[in-house]
Amino acid sequence: MTNVDEPPVLARVEGRVGHVTLNRPHARNAVTIALADGLHDALVDLADRVAVIVVRGAGGTFSAGGDVDEVARLAAEGPEALRVLFERFGRACSVVATLPVPVVSAVEGYAMAGGFEFMQASDVVLVRDDAVIADNHSAVGQVPGGGGSQRLPRIVGPQRALSHILLGDRLDGRQAVEWGLAYRSAPAEEFEALVETTVARLARRDPKATARTKRLVYEGLRRPLDEGLAMETDVVVEHLADGAAERLVRAVRPE
Repeated sequence: MTNVDEPPVLARVEGRVGHVTLNRPHARNAVTIALADGLHDALVDLADRVAVIVVRGAGGTFSAGGDVDEVARLAAEGPEALRVLFERFGRACSVVATLPVPVVSAVEGYAMAGGFEFMQASDVVLVRDDAVIADNHSAVGQVPGGGGSQRLPRIVGPQRALSHILLGDRLDGRQAVEWGLAYRSAPAEEFEALVETTVARLARRDPKATARTKRLVYEGLRRPLDEGLAMETDVVVEHLADGAAERLVRAVRPE
């Protein structure tokens, strides 16, 4: 039986890998203020200690979105109380882009509404073929509140994004890959191997190169192309002058 008094987010370190678990399986890992804060704090803390972070949900599901009971309680307290939930969850999603290490979402079961929105904010997404993925806000008369109205059009284009948000069609893991929402998918019996292999490959990458590449991508998305290209030149020169040139020579021409 699940102990509902357990922390809503668990974190641990195994070697160069940080593991973050959304830990409200009794509520399909629905998002509360406490879960949003725990997720943000775990990501920030682990980023200083590991080479890659994996986020997944307890109990075989990623996250079903916002906790209905918490939303109702906060709504009864007024708009400012409600704002806290969405600001805190938005902060947990947005911090991913600022971290120097890749954040991998390993998605199984349901990734709906807020769970889907955290997927969109992740650096690398791996999904089981039988996962159930959707922005289902409109199905219950709601509006995206975790970044979906902004990130989804940037990932899949405005036509596909708006149609999906308004209709709320469910996607499986393979469709998520086809849409560009995930890197790879695998059937249930191969999923853990996919996660382990991908995370191990990321953990072996040069940390400075990883951090600088993430910064280029996320900052570049906010700039005109010409500014992004100029920034890329600055960063690659900085990187090579910071010892990467010598490492490149050793890699290409080992003694």
